[in-house]
Amino acid sequence: MNQLSEQIVKLGTDANLSVAGAESCTGGLIAKLLTDIPGSSAVFCGACVTYTNEIKMKLLGVPASIIDTYTEVSHECAKAMAEGARRAFGSDVAYSTTGYAGPGGGTVADPVGTVYIGLATKNGGETYRLSLPEASSREEIRLAAANFVLDMIKQAIGDLS
Repeated sequence: MNQLSEQIVKLGTDANLSVAGAESCTGGLIAKLLTDIPGSSAVFCGACVTYTNEIKMKLLGVPASIIDTYTEVSHECAKAMAEGARRAFGSDVAYSTTGYAGPGGGTVADPVGTVYIGLATKNGGETYRLSLPEASSREEIRLAAANFVLDMIKQAIGDLS
């Protein structure tokens, strides 16, 4: 079991705080890591895998203008996804991931291994850009992003407690 997930479930349960998410490039891996922990239903509301732009807009309310202006792999999209997940699930903390896990995709500015992460709480939101080595496998990129997000969730729960 993932130690960060265990800590999130314990801290979230103790503080009576909930977590939800929206995942694109991680494909539900974060939700899986959280739900591997017995008792996670006390903390984890759920997550949606919003792999296409249409679903990002339809389920999370990401404005088309964000995708048109900044693309779906951007700080702006990650922020809108996290805010949309928090709103949709009514959670205290929400996360999002969007990026290029490879082996295809990517751009000169955002090559394979680039993952944007969003975090939304009642206190506002933050975004991060992970730049993982292009030589990393798809699995390595997704797992590194998932562990980064779990660490962010743990910190957010601590800040809200």
